[in-house]
Amino acid sequence: MSTSPVRDEPALVKALVIGLAAGIVGLLIVLPLIAVFAQAFTKGWDAYLAALVEPDALAAIRLTLLVTALSLTANTVMGLVMAWAITKFEFRGKSLLISLIDLPFSVSPVVAGLVFVLLFGAQGYFGPWLIDNGWKIIFSWPGITLATIFVTFPFVARELIPLMQEQGTTEEEAAVTLGAGGWRVFSRVTLPNIKWALLYGVLLCNARAMGEFGAVSVVSGHVRGETNTIPLQVEILYNEYQFQASFAVASLLALLAIVTLLAKTVLEARLGRSGGGH
Repeated sequence: MSTSPVRDEPALVKALVIGLAAGIVGLLIVLPLIAVFAQAFTKGWDAYLAALVEPDALAAIRLTLLVTALSLTANTVMGLVMAWAITKFEFRGKSLLISLIDLPFSVSPVVAGLVFVLLFGAQGYFGPWLIDNGWKIIFSWPGITLATIFVTFPFVARELIPLMQEQGTTEEEAAVTLGAGGWRVFSRVTLPNIKWALLYGVLLCNARAMGEFGAVSVVSGHVRGETNTIPLQVEILYNEYQFQASFAVASLLALLAIVTLLAKTVLEARLGRSGGGH
């Protein structure tokens, strides 16, 4: 298959377009990333480490890791279930279900947070009953986890659905014909065929979960050392004019972005070779 360009543009035009694209990426992405690390190390390595091991920062890191782990687990399971249902079965309301999966993409995270406050807050629909029974959702890690699950819900399902639709059900039907049970079909046939797309969706979900601000800010209550995630801790430090410390903590999210980019590149190559590319 030929890889030659569709149009043979003049060298000057190509140079200008490529230069413009590189300039935009450098100005809007690379330069801010460099600025984060430059500000984080303005007072040296010792000050950088001190900002990261400060008790409130450590609490924010632990909470972020906990919420991310719970959100990833929930969305991986639910994404698999949704993708399986949509691609392997025909049923009424299928189009509606597909539309609802995309709902978090179109709803502001702040609105999502407010919805959970309306449902589970002290003055919400279920809040008084939950409080009477010793359950604290809002201004605690369960509420932060629910909000994070909502905003990251589509990523796994949206990566799996197109690939599973393309693959069809032929291999699963053949396995069932040979006597394989449901779990064996899933673990030996379906999962190996979708593993790279699944990892890709998990990767995107992880990046969004760790960096989520809007929905988490609404339901967290901003209790220092208890309900602040890394993005909220960055905001607090910055508002208190602790600029070096705020950029030091923010550098953790910048490092996550770099790692995500590298992993995304590797997974896209895998997806391309396995025929599941985008």
